[in-house]
Amino acid sequence: MPKSKVPGVYVEETSFRAKSIEGVSTSTTAFVGPTLSGPTDSPPPLLTSYADFERIYGGLGDLGFTPQLNYLAHGARAYFDEGGARLYVVRVTGKAKTAAGALKVVPTLTDYQRAFTLLAALPDVSIVAAPGHTAFPTALATGITALLVAHAEQLRYRIAVLDSPAGQTVTDAQTYKARIDSKFAALYYPWVVVANPGFGPGNPGAPAELTLPPSAFLCGIYARTDIARGVFKAPANEPVRSALRFERTLSDADQAGLNPLGVNCLRSFAGKGNLVWGARTTSSDPEWKYVSTRRLFNYLEQSIDRGTQWAVFEPNTERLWANVRGTVSDFLFNEWRNGALLGAKPEEAYFVKCDRTTMTQNDLDNGRLICLVGIAPVRPAEFVIFRIGQWTADRKP
Repeated sequence: MPKSKVPGVYVEETSFRAKSIEGVSTSTTAFVGPTLSGPTDSPPPLLTSYADFERIYGGLGDLGFTPQLNYLAHGARAYFDEGGARLYVVRVTGKAKTAAGALKVVPTLTDYQRAFTLLAALPDVSIVAAPGHTAFPTALATGITALLVAHAEQLRYRIAVLDSPAGQTVTDAQTYKARIDSKFAALYYPWVVVANPGFGPGNPGAPAELTLPPSAFLCGIYARTDIARGVFKAPANEPVRSALRFERTLSDADQAGLNPLGVNCLRSFAGKGNLVWGARTTSSDPEWKYVSTRRLFNYLEQSIDRGTQWAVFEPNTERLWANVRGTVSDFLFNEWRNGALLGAKPEEAYFVKCDRTTMTQNDLDNGRLICLVGIAPVRPAEFVIFRIGQWTADRKP
């Protein structure tokens, strides 16, 4: 309260409302990989269209080393075509000499490690991928996959979208998945066949079609689903708009051997088109089986984390505990009302405790405020079952 020394009227501002939590972005994506040009050592710019990518990173031209196809550029194009809106690209470069002594720009695992260090400094990213990295030699590709998964696990609020290698059989995909177990990653199979944008009379040697890794398409579909429905909606039973078909046509029997393992299938259905037909993480923990559950918790945890920073160094008393309870409860009520949480009423959807039952005297003495939050997430209806039987007309079941 200001000191008033002169008689008169003094107006002071105060707040009688609880603090509010603003939901963080869930659709901002980051790609890591080689491009024709662009920054390497500075924070990358935010891209909002494929034209931005072409202007900064050089378009679809071949890279000049194996694999020559510029998978990341094609991935950026697919990302925006599928509905993505916000993209960072962290460029990877490297230098190596051929047997003849010529200098080639060939990335190494160390170059990718530097890129992931740069990516960690971008605060608003929630989806990460390295389109086409499985086309590298096996040792390098395996290392990049491990870096992707470790990055998502260490940053906690990100999910890694992984590619299976090209040309794999169902058995190969099962074997490949056996090496990956993380609740912060999702694996997709098979690759996507699209029309080659470089095919035409001016380039008669170009193939009419290209086979591309699925991760970039899925990142765009994640973003599209978030915008249209919300992060709680599983990014499945969604069309891959730019796909002509998939590298391999999968049957129900094929998917029966892949889905329980956490390999998300891309499938073509007569009359429905080319669809994403899986929504699982690579985790063996059934609690984190679904991509939508993982991403919902990423969203809620990060939003609460950022939205309650005001509580740091406040007096740790009942008044602060009540403010924290009110702030978090108001946020979760809004999410429940939007359909993100299970339950017919708020009491069934979530609870927030922050009082003497969640903190000991030792916690208070050491400056710890502990808030316990319980959430009932909605899970996708992965198996829709109709039970049909006979009944007598004069009796109701």
